[in-house]
Amino acid sequence: MDALPISSFDGDDAGLDRLLAEHALVLSAEEARKVRGLLGRDPTLVEMHIFNTMWSEHCSYKSSRAILKELLPTEGPRVVLGPIEDAGIVRIAEHAGKSWCLVVGHESHNHPSQVVPYEGAATGVGGILRDLYCMGADVFGLLDPLRFGDPEGEQGGRVREIARGVVDGIWGYANAVGVPNLGGDTVFHPSFDDNCLVNVVAFGIVEESRVVRSRVPAEARDANYVFILVGKPTDDSGFGGATFASVDLDEDDVEANRGAVQAPDPFLKRVLAVACRDLLDLLDGAGVSFGFKDLGAGGIACVTSELAQAGGVGAEIDLGKVPVSLPTLPAEVIACSETQERFCLAVPEDWSARVLEIFNDRYELSRVSEGACAAVIGRVRRDGRYVLRLGEQPVCDADVDAITQGIRHDRPRKARQRPAPGPAAGPVREAFDLGEGLDALVGSLACGSRAAIYRHYDTEVQGNTMVRPGEADACVVTPVPGAPFAIAVSADGDPAVGLLDPWAAGAFAVEEAVRNVAAVGGRPLCITDCLNYGNPELPEVMEEFREGVRGIADACRALGVVDDDPAVDGTPIPVISGNVSFYNQSAAGRSVAPSPIVSCAGWLPDAWRVTTQILERPGDALVLVGMRRSEVGGAEISHRFPKIETGAPRPVDFDAARSEIRGVLRVLERGLARACHDISGGGIALAICEMTFGALAATPDFGVSLDLDETSDDSDCDAVGRFFGEMPGFVLEVDPEMVDDVLSVLRSEGAWARSVGRTTCDGSFTVRGRGRRALDRSMLALARSWRGALDAVLA
Repeated sequence: MDALPISSFDGDDAGLDRLLAEHALVLSAEEARKVRGLLGRDPTLVEMHIFNTMWSEHCSYKSSRAILKELLPTEGPRVVLGPIEDAGIVRIAEHAGKSWCLVVGHESHNHPSQVVPYEGAATGVGGILRDLYCMGADVFGLLDPLRFGDPEGEQGGRVREIARGVVDGIWGYANAVGVPNLGGDTVFHPSFDDNCLVNVVAFGIVEESRVVRSRVPAEARDANYVFILVGKPTDDSGFGGATFASVDLDEDDVEANRGAVQAPDPFLKRVLAVACRDLLDLLDGAGVSFGFKDLGAGGIACVTSELAQAGGVGAEIDLGKVPVSLPTLPAEVIACSETQERFCLAVPEDWSARVLEIFNDRYELSRVSEGACAAVIGRVRRDGRYVLRLGEQPVCDADVDAITQGIRHDRPRKARQRPAPGPAAGPVREAFDLGEGLDALVGSLACGSRAAIYRHYDTEVQGNTMVRPGEADACVVTPVPGAPFAIAVSADGDPAVGLLDPWAAGAFAVEEAVRNVAAVGGRPLCITDCLNYGNPELPEVMEEFREGVRGIADACRALGVVDDDPAVDGTPIPVISGNVSFYNQSAAGRSVAPSPIVSCAGWLPDAWRVTTQILERPGDALVLVGMRRSEVGGAEISHRFPKIETGAPRPVDFDAARSEIRGVLRVLERGLARACHDISGGGIALAICEMTFGALAATPDFGVSLDLDETSDDSDCDAVGRFFGEMPGFVLEVDPEMVDDVLSVLRSEGAWARSVGRTTCDGSFTVRGRGRRALDRSMLALARSWRGALDAVLA
């Protein structure tokens, strides 16, 4: 195959850039010359496309890996596998003589979902499911943190179209494949007008002895191993998808963008999942060592090179043996296309016939989807070389380490100038009407119900969901039949905080996700993160990225794991998996708000101690955990009423957070509270509303009375800060006779706590402060406004 004449452009960056662009390559001139240097010759077109894919930000993490490695805590006593493969694994508990582990993966599909919303979101779900299947896990749930633009802004029509398409793509795929979608969180913000964010988190369960690794096993150094490709025949969909996700998005380039998005097939995925489970049972039962990895970004070239490099070996692939749907596909497309619903196995050669029989004969993949099959496409080499042939024609010969590890960038960083906060007091706040503020918040896009999204999701398709979306901010599942424990999962992130303080955005994302899990009784086990930022070539973006990662790391170390084992208790919450998504920026230079999105998984040793946010009984006490403060900078009330004096953003207080989380967990595990809700967006005002709205179906006259004077010891904290301030905390519903016991438990952990109100049966939300009634609203009227907030967006 002819070589690209990289050497002909020494000293001519402009000419080399034009040559690269002619072949749809986005490597820089400097990177192209590095490829030539590593090869010792001019590369073939196939080699350049392989390096173009494998050196993209999406695959290589060339700008972020060093920062992640430097800052994040990734190890811990319960960690079985950290963020070195497509999903992380932590040990949960023993049951029936087996050690059970939680498997978590976290990915993004942002650019594809902006261009083709349904397909982009659906294939994002499909990709994360494959990540867990190839670890040996049975997947029991998904979360979908979503970020959309302003549906009422200049691009509102397009924003609504994207939101509807994304939601349809998520439920259309997850429901069909039989995996419960447990919700997530959804934010609307103008910075996402040009770049929506579609993050996906998947959770699975696996016996520790049956964890599968994404690497060629050590046995391949002595025995002959082959690569088997399983799934759909290769086509040209998704060609260039990894690089598409690693450059600024130009929505005007419609055809190129659509070509970089894959086509989903959830029904084939469902059959593949069952067939793979049978195969894993067979190989595990026979004691066969093997490697297993899904095909995502970079296709065959990525999966085979990464399997080989992780195992310390090389690979030789015959592209002519790859099943294709189009006979005229060029070699670089066969190598790098991102056709969906595919897996790759590295198995002993003498086992290959049995592997093929499972997929081609027993499950008859070709009858499920035209051309789908399993085929041997190559073999393991022991010399560390990565070789591709098309029949007898060599098209690639490179060191596998150069392909997978050969590029790193130390990008410059520069802090962005941000305005100083204004005063936290003034005439607008003094005269502010709490009722007007509450009316505006409950019916807003920011604070309204997300039922218009999650009602499309089948949350109970596997029959093991205990707490569903809308019943708490974390969902709870019992993934192991007969086991006493449950798993609680949540996801969070606040772009408004990211614009004010990138470090705080990372820290609060962790804290909020952990609080959500704690509020249902879950002890935090681990987190994963998806780090969504703009163009890393801009120093300000790299500084925001590093600060966000630092905030996540600081929060994980400060909050710590909660465990009965003293050797485990208090160790940093490990970050076991994640994703970096750069270039969430339009061709016009508009970047998304810095958006670290964190998912937390926790466990309940006793599933029957689970608690929801729904109030249960009139006449109970409301206990506030966490003192209110005056700052409302970045809070939802400041966005709805921009003339209000806000002060600084809410401060990060790790000591208070740690005490409150531990105290609440002790209360819930002792069965001392009927309901629990964390305080975040909308402050205690929205927290109490959401707790009450869930009770109205059974008790239409349910109400709440709140005494604002009891919510803070700070005499300078006014009614706006007390009611709408978003300093984290919790609200507990407690039997009046148990209040003293609850306060004693909380205070023994160092948490600020006080009884601040009660539940009633008068159907009203009444608030008193400074000797007068400050608010009186019908709960049913508030609930109607809250429930309809998203209807127009998704209609």
